[in-house]
Amino acid sequence: MPIDPSVAIGAHVGTREFSWTESDVLLYHLGIGAGSRPGDHTSPAALRYTLDGPDLQVLPSFGVVVPTFHETDPPPLDLPGCDIDLAQVVHGSQSIRVAGPLPTSGTATLATTLTDVWDKGKAAVIWQEGVATDASGRELWRVRSSIFVRGEGGWGGERGGSEPVVLPDRAPDLEASYAVTPQQALLYRLCGDRNPLHADPAFAAGAGFPAPILHGLCSYGVVLRELTDGLLAGDATRIAGFGGRFSGVVFPGETIAVRGWLEDGRVVAAATIAGGGRDGSPVLSDVVLDLA
Repeated sequence: MPIDPSVAIGAHVGTREFSWTESDVLLYHLGIGAGSRPGDHTSPAALRYTLDGPDLQVLPSFGVVVPTFHETDPPPLDLPGCDIDLAQVVHGSQSIRVAGPLPTSGTATLATTLTDVWDKGKAAVIWQEGVATDASGRELWRVRSSIFVRGEGGWGGERGGSEPVVLPDRAPDLEASYAVTPQQALLYRLCGDRNPLHADPAFAAGAGFPAPILHGLCSYGVVLRELTDGLLAGDATRIAGFGGRFSGVVFPGETIAVRGWLEDGRVVAAATIAGGGRDGSPVLSDVVLDLA
């Protein structure tokens, strides 16, 4: 069996030390669309994402990608007990919880563990959790993610559960949209994810897509940025955590529509495709932004 839960669950994936600079933060923010609207090059609010200096802030979603930010090879899938094909893998869900505002530069260590393997019948879901700490051992942030592996289920394992986020039955407090540029995935892949699914048309076709798709974590960052700008006055320091489930794909050139509600001290939201032949198709579901 390509996936052996008895080996995978609880396995230590590895420990990685990494560093980042203001330049990495700037590139990441540009990769998720910061500074792309007319007037952003002179807007103090927009420049908090795109200009190095004392006013630069870091969206917490940067913590998800920074450990592998300088990787140039496609992401490996050498997970203990999991012999799987990269072409059959899509990102299932992602969350991050931060202990405080992320520094604009620094060094940290990430320790990652496989926590669960679910059998969905025609697919498997593999969960990981990582904790990033500074040199003193103080926790900086914690990430939890799942990958969806098509064709690897059916061994009779635990199916797992879910708690869907219920959206309020009222008008949203925010309705925003972002037009994904044709080169968005090619830019975002410079943030450490060289999976050819997002750049190589032949590889994408082999995986069953008509064209390369946008990185799920790029959509994730776009949604967080839109919610931060629209509901938190652009202040990333107000964010304690952010998570969501990847419920559909985005093709470069499409538009992501974001709806958000302020509810009980947090933001709940959803993102869909706006316009075109896939209007209304889901992008990111069960979205929760926890406030500091």
